[in-house]
Amino acid sequence: MAIKLVNIDDRLVHGQVATSWVKNFAIESIIVVDDNAANDPIQKKIAGLAVPGVQVNIFSVEKFLDVMKKTTIKKSTLLLFGTPINLLKVIENGHDFDYVNISGMRFNPDRKRLLKNVSVTEEELEALEEIINRGVEVYAQTTTRDEKTNLKSLIEKYKKERR
Repeated sequence: MAIKLVNIDDRLVHGQVATSWVKNFAIESIIVVDDNAANDPIQKKIAGLAVPGVQVNIFSVEKFLDVMKKTTIKKSTLLLFGTPINLLKVIENGHDFDYVNISGMRFNPDRKRLLKNVSVTEEELEALEEIINRGVEVYAQTTTRDEKTNLKSLIEKYKKERR
């Protein structure tokens, strides 16, 4: 498989993806795996505008799993998830990843801030913990120029402070 990076970013395809991740990983194809985006015709229509020359496909989790049964990824690819919940569903269905990056999960009133660029709901936190428990290294790094932060130790610290 030619997957160069597995990334979680609730903004999906945007300028930082184009200027940082696509450029630095020589990405030729982006596969967005996000149930909400897959059901949004506007999102699907504009998804590739931020990354000219890069093929962008948007799939629901179910459709992605179905496509992967029939297809081998050959191009240098960025797998982009809107939430860790969708990523966990893919992992639970037999797709293993060694490393996952989180470049952005925006804060809102339903989310608790772990880092400047990473805020989570309880369900997202549980999904991240399960991903980590399955042996996946999860880091937060907004762009390739930023420092990587290990999520496992950050989650442990967050849970300790909550008690």
